[in-house]
Amino acid sequence: MALTDCPSCNKTISDKATTCSHCGFAIGDATAEDLLRKKSLNKFKKQHSIQNQSMLAMLMFVAGFGFMYWGGAQPGDFQHTIAIGVSVTGFVWYIVNRIRLIFIKRAD
Repeated sequence: MALTDCPSCNKTISDKATTCSHCGFAIGDATAEDLLRKKSLNKFKKQHSIQNQSMLAMLMFVAGFGFMYWGGAQPGDFQHTIAIGVSVTGFVWYIVNRIRLIFIKRAD
């Protein structure tokens, strides 16, 4: 008995199982087309999630700059330090998400 990943939920199951014990996906009845479609759907969902995270990171970056320049914060103030931290965090998060998207697209 070997272990394999469920094409639907990617959790480990037995290769002899006809249905996934985690999500209920009928592996025994699935055709190659069904498995390919499920894999494609999972990849799309992952890309969509990362794109949403990228948008949130961009908003953090812009909000940090806006708070820093239009919020009346002076360099050295706590508000100014927090605004810089939010901007840097948003920028780094955005770059990391873009790199993750590149790796996902190259995985095919």
